[in-house]
Amino acid sequence: MSSAKIVLVAITKHGAHQVAQLAEKLPDADVLGSEKFSAAFADTSNSKQFYAGPFREQISALFQNYDQIVFFVSLGAVVRLIAPFLKSKDEDPGIIVVDDAGQFVIPVLSGHVGGANAHAEMIADLLNATPVLTTASDVGKTIPVDILGRELGWKVEAPKINITRVSAHVVNEEPIAFVQEAGSKDWWTRSTPLPNTIHLFERFDEVDLKKFKAVLWVTNQAISDQLWAELDERLVVYRVPE
Repeated sequence: MSSAKIVLVAITKHGAHQVAQLAEKLPDADVLGSEKFSAAFADTSNSKQFYAGPFREQISALFQNYDQIVFFVSLGAVVRLIAPFLKSKDEDPGIIVVDDAGQFVIPVLSGHVGGANAHAEMIADLLNATPVLTTASDVGKTIPVDILGRELGWKVEAPKINITRVSAHVVNEEPIAFVQEAGSKDWWTRSTPLPNTIHLFERFDEVDLKKFKAVLWVTNQAISDQLWAELDERLVVYRVPE
């Protein structure tokens, strides 16, 4: 998360003061603000850019140059501004909105894969604000199927439809077999206990597939096309560093 390229964006006078305060706590983040409020950033050491003219003309460059874009402006305005530039969760940067009073930090886009959820929690901590997470796995304190083990170097291996279907089974609290044949055991990083719908196994052959809606399998062994077909959108595999 620390290597992500972050920009803090302010287009109003009050937003500029909010950004200036946060910028002091995030010295590696860039700042983009309206030229007429540039004085608010006089004491910040961050890399700064200022614009004149319509703000919408800045959006394309923000999407191209940053991993996380933190807007200090209304959620509705941000949605309208970014809509023409959206591609997919695998390509879009993390989009975060902070309300005008600095009370709430909302990850709007690319929460998991793009890292917006984690950055929103970090920024909320710096602002003494409340992060507003709406992704089901975070709200339900369960496994985020698409990014599980990412901080450990795990790579997810499965068709997108499998990830979507298995994620739904997980958040709907259906029985899930978690098979770990490789990698670190320290993959559960939440402060809450592992949900009791997640059942742990050390080997795939221990699993009675009739009892589980899906299988999460951490392994480096080869998996046959026949097995992928047999499990039919119920399997997600994670590969770990050798």
